[in-house]
Amino acid sequence: MSTSSPAKGILKTVSLAAVIFLTVSGGPFGLEPLTQFAGKNGALLLLLLVPFLWDLPTILTVLELNSMMPVNGGYYKWVERALGKRWAFYEAWWSWLYSFTDLAIYPGLFVTYASFFYPDLAAWRIPILLVIIWGCAGLNILGIVPVGRLSILLSVIVILPFVVLFGVGLFNTGNHFSVPSPTLNGIGFSGVGMALYTVMWNFLGWDNTTTYAGEVNKPVKSYVTSTFIAFALVIVLYLLTTYITVNSGIDFKALSDGGFPIMGVKLAGRWLGILLSVGGMASALGIFSAVLLSISRVPKEMAEDKMLPKVLGKLHPRFNTPYLAILISAAIVSLMALWSFTELIVIDVILYGAGLSLEFFSLVRLRIKEPDAKRPFKIPLNAFWLSVMIILPIAIYSLALTGVLSKSDGSNKVVYFALLGLLTAELGWQAIKWKQRRTLALEKKN
Repeated sequence: MSTSSPAKGILKTVSLAAVIFLTVSGGPFGLEPLTQFAGKNGALLLLLLVPFLWDLPTILTVLELNSMMPVNGGYYKWVERALGKRWAFYEAWWSWLYSFTDLAIYPGLFVTYASFFYPDLAAWRIPILLVIIWGCAGLNILGIVPVGRLSILLSVIVILPFVVLFGVGLFNTGNHFSVPSPTLNGIGFSGVGMALYTVMWNFLGWDNTTTYAGEVNKPVKSYVTSTFIAFALVIVLYLLTTYITVNSGIDFKALSDGGFPIMGVKLAGRWLGILLSVGGMASALGIFSAVLLSISRVPKEMAEDKMLPKVLGKLHPRFNTPYLAILISAAIVSLMALWSFTELIVIDVILYGAGLSLEFFSLVRLRIKEPDAKRPFKIPLNAFWLSVMIILPIAIYSLALTGVLSKSDGSNKVVYFALLGLLTAELGWQAIKWKQRRTLALEKKN
C-alpha cells in the first residue's frame, strides 16, 4: 500500500473544514431549482430527509475508511484494499468522470451570477469559462496550502451574504412566518426525481476530500472535526435559505432562472443582490478549486499502480504537485463546460452514486475481511447493520434515477449518456489488461 509522499505544506483543521465546505457545498448557490421542482411544501421536506438518508451514511463511511487508511488516493485505496484492483480502477475511473462533470458546472454558475452586473456577459461565456478553469488550475499547481487559504477567504465571502439575507428576511416578514406542510402531494414523479437530484448534488463530495489525506495534519482527528463542522454549516445554511425563500413570495421559476441575487433585490434592493452575486461568484471559484484539488491526486496513485501512464504520476519540481494531472483535468473540463446546468447535475449524481456504492460495499467487506484492523473512527454497528444502513442512500439514488427516467420529454438522454460513461470503465480495464499481457509477452520474447 502506497502512502505517497505528502506535498509541501500541511493542511490544518480550519483550512480543511473550509475546503470540505467548498468541495461539498459552497453555500446554497445552485439550490435555486429545488423550489421549482418540489414546491414550497416539498422543498423543506426533502432538505430535512435527504441529508440524513443520503449524506449521513456517506459521511460515516468516509470517516471510518479514512481512519483506516488516511493516505493520498482516498477512496481509490479503500476499494483496492477491500475489493481488488479491478474495482479500484472502476472507482477511480467513475470518480474521475464524475469530477470532470462536477467541475464543468461551476464556471457556468460564475457567469450566471456575474451576469447580474453585466446582463450581456453571456456573449463572453466561453472566454470567461476558460479563464476560470485555467486560473484555478494554476493555483492548484502552486500547492494545497494556497488552495486552503483561499478556501477560508472564499467561504467567508459565500456565507456573509446569506447571514445578511436571513436578517433581512426575518425583519421584512416580522413574526408572520409560516412553515409549509411537509408533503410531496401534487408533485409529479419526474419532478420528485429532479428535486432529489438537486438536493443530492448540493450535498455530494464528502469522499473527494480524502484524496489528499496524506497532506493533512493529524488526518483522522482533523477529518472527523472538519467534516461535522462542514455538515452542520451546510444543513443550517440550506434550511434557513429555503425557509426564507418559501416565505419571500418570489416566483420559483424566476428564482431558478436568475438565482438568489434576484431574491436579494426583492427583499432589500439592489445592494443585497450585489452581495449575493459576489457570493455566488466566490462560491463557483472556491468549489472549482477545491474539487480540482481532490481529483488531481487520484491519477498519481493510479500511475504508481500502473493503471495509468507513468507520466501522470510526475510531480512539479518546485511545488511537488501532480501538475500534469491538473492540466489534463483542466483540458477535459474545458470541453465539458459546454453542457447545460441541468444536464450536468443529472450526469454528475449518476456517476458519483455508482462510485459511492463501491465505497459502501468496501466498508462492509473490510468489516468482514479485516474485523480487527485499526479503526480510530468506527461506526458502532456490526456488518449486518452496516448493510442495512447503506440501503438508505442506495434507495434514494435509485428513486431519483427512476424519477428522471419517467420523464417523457426526451431529456432522459443525459441519463443514458451517464450510464454509457459507467460502462467505459470496463473498456479502460480491458485496455490495461491488454497492455499488461503485451508487456509480459515482450519480456518473455527478450
